[in-house]
Amino acid sequence: MLLEYDDARSGSFEPLKDIPEGKFVVLGLVTTKRGRLEDKEELRQRISQASRYVSLERLGLSPQCGFASSIVGNVISFEEQRRKLELVVQTAREVWG
Repeated sequence: MLLEYDDARSGSFEPLKDIPEGKFVVLGLVTTKRGRLEDKEELRQRISQASRYVSLERLGLSPQCGFASSIVGNVISFEEQRRKLELVVQTAREVWG
């Protein structure tokens, strides 16, 4: 289950409490709409907040959507996309080993 949580409009993680056991939740915390790179510590904190509702073993991290989420695409360079994907990998390694 991929859930987009890349902005304040996404709301809190509280709805995760209703996720059935056995379901894996991928948190789309990294935006693909803008090139600004997220703060790794902030991502780790948000994962920790989500783990109050779903165990860490059942959580994953990803970008919130594809990098071309509309027919025109998003104004984000290839280099910015690469850095965001590297951030996802680095953060996941630190959180889940």
